[in-house]
Formats: sequence, C-alpha cells, structure tokens
Amino acid sequence: MPEAPILILLPASLASFNAAAVAPAHDGEPMILGLSLTRRAVLAAQRAGYAQIFLLAANGHAAPGVAAVPDWGRLAETFGSFRTVPLIIAPATILAETDWLRRLAEARIEPAAWAMIPNRIVMLAAASAFEALEALDEEGGARDLIAVEGRLARRFGPPAPIPAGIDPMVVETSTDVRVAERRLLRTLVKDTDGFMARHVERPVSLQISRRLAWTAMTPNQMSMISIAVGICGGPFFLSERSSLQTIGALLFLAHSILDGCDGELARLKFQESRWGGVLDFWGDNVVHIVIFACMGLGWSLSAAAAWPLLLGAAAILGTLGSAAFVYWRLMRLKDHSGALFTSVSAAPERPLARLLDAASRRDFIYLVIILALIGRSNWFLLLAALGAPIYFFLVVFLAARERLGETPKPSGA
Repeated sequence: MPEAPILILLPASLASFNAAAVAPAHDGEPMILGLSLTRRAVLAAQRAGYAQIFLLAANGHAAPGVAAVPDWGRLAETFGSFRTVPLIIAPATILAETDWLRRLAEARIEPAAWAMIPNRIVMLAAASAFEALEALDEEGGARDLIAVEGRLARRFGPPAPIPAGIDPMVVETSTDVRVAERRLLRTLVKDTDGFMARHVERPVSLQISRRLAWTAMTPNQMSMISIAVGICGGPFFLSERSSLQTIGALLFLAHSILDGCDGELARLKFQESRWGGVLDFWGDNVVHIVIFACMGLGWSLSAAAAWPLLLGAAAILGTLGSAAFVYWRLMRLKDHSGALFTSVSAAPERPLARLLDAASRRDFIYLVIILALIGRSNWFLLLAALGAPIYFFLVVFLAARERLGETPKPSGA
C-alpha cells in the first residue's frame, strides 16, 4: 500500500496572488463558500488521506492543521522523517477538492521523476523529493510555482504529465471565486438523485446551501429543521379540504428540499459524521410515518370507519420494516467516511437493486401534491399501503439472494 503524500502550499504572497482583487477575503485570502482557500485545502487534504500539510511561510503564520516552515531548507530538514512519501506542491490559491486530491495521491510516476500541471500542481516522487527540496532552497530559494517548475526542470529534466482527470483550478480574481463556487456546488449533485430531485429540488437546495455556507448553521441543525417542516405537514392531511391537503403536500416537498441541504452543507463544510447520516436517514422515515399516519386518520374520520387506519398501519409497518432492515444490514456498522446510506443493497448494480433504489427516491411527493390539489391524498395512502409491504419483502428477498449467492447452473445446461 503506497504511503500517503505530503502537501506543500506556497502562500499567496509567494504565488503572485492579487488578494486585493478578491472579495470577500479573510487574512488576505479569498473565501469560498464560507472557508478560506488554505482552510479548505487542509480539510480536503485530510479527508483525502494526506499525511501532512505544510505552508511555506516566512512569518511562521499558518492556519489550523498546517505546519508552517520558513523556507525550503527547513522543510528539507523536516522532511527527513518522511523520505518514503511523495510530495505535492501547490499554490495556496488552489481550489482544493477531495476527489482530485485523492486521485493525485493514488497516482504514481517513475521513482526518480517529477510531474506537473503548469502553474497549478507539482508532484515529486519519493525518491527525488529530498534532492528536489535542496535544489529549491539554493540561491535564496524558489519564490513561486513558476520558479519551482524551472528549477526542477533544470535538475531532473522534462516533467511527466499528471494523470488525466486531475484538473484543479487556481483562484486569483473575483470572477474565479464565482467560478469556484459553481464548481463546488456542481459536485454536490448526486448520481442517485431522482429525476425530479435533480431538476427541481436540487437547484433550489443548492441555492439555499450556498447562502447557509456563510453562516454558523450546522448540517445536523439543518436536518432537524427539515424534519420539523415535514412533521408539520402531517396534520394538514387530517382534513378533507384540498387547500389544506395541498399545504401539507407542499410542506412535505419543502422537507424534501431542505433535507438535501444538510448533506450539501456537510460536504461544503467538511462536517460529515455518522450521527448526521443516522439523523438524516431516520428523520426521513419519521416524516413518512407521520404523513401516512395522518392520512389514515384523516380518511378514517371523513369515512367514519376504522378500515383506513389499517391502510395507514400497513404503510407505516412496511416503511418501518424496510428502514430497520436496511439500517441493520448495511448501515449500523458503517463508519462516517462517505455517505451512510447509498443503496438498499450491497450490490447496487443488480437489476432488482436498481429498481428498489429508484423506488426509494422521493419523486412520489409530486404525486402527493397532484392528489392533494383535488382533495384525494388518501388515494396515495392506498398505494403506499400496498407498495410499502411489497417493497419490504423485496428488500428482504434481495438480501437473502445476495447472502446465498447465485446458484450455479449445472454443466451443459
């Protein structure tokens, strides 16, 4: 297993950064969705598994999580205990993202070689790193990334290319800040989003998260707000009036939109946690249970009969059974690295798993809205009472088939 690399940041003053052209800024650095570029680099590199982050800073000033060193010579001395790891050199104005940092950490070049993306990234193989640091310290030291690239080219010859797909950007102007924000927001769109979630809910939630990123709002607080909004929608389904049912359906939709914000904030602020994933997962299911319970009770009151309560119970038990089974089987032992819930199956590429995952998306909320507009949201309860138990049994069946494995066909069949 290759050792984790070290990230070396050249401060803005060494990277020819025009801090005056960028706003908002903190300590001379641009702020991107609530975090300075250096702080974002530290958190992204830590999330990507980097062993250490250094900042070449003559004044010794550095952000939390960064070890400040005054010059390349001191860095070479410090590097003595890390001689078996590659080095990544980048300007502090780089927009650090966990995805490309991780792919860069996994990339490999020739043992004594170096690689670069001009004016953005320099990568040194472990075998050449110490010699490279000594070369960078000569004649007063390289003062920016262009000088770094020039000295390395003279010492080691032409660089190797950085593997394809690694494309970081440097933030130097106010226009770059806006481009960087849009770039980060695009990464928050999930492949698992349903059609309506991707084209209706996600654009709205991203704009909300974009503004909340500058506040002290935490992902878990956002989850609690989302859950509260969804629960508040439940009582409106006790009424026969279409106007009240529509309010309930719109609050249900608002819950779904706000529910996207907690994960978006967690990724933007690097505040993902197992507890946050558990709260998000069970909060969604609590809202669904409240909605089904109120639909059943409202239908029972309007019909002056008890049988709609059985439909509500069937929908609730099916929902609760599926959630508990998926949590017990796939989520209870999972750590906080990555999303806690991604699929109802350990093999999501299988056709039945894809079907069940698609059914678990919340595009059904729009059917609730349509039915509520005509005062017939109880029709959705009928569908849920049939669909939720069937969904539960299919989830159990899928798990059993995965555990037993595919039965091999007899030879010659």
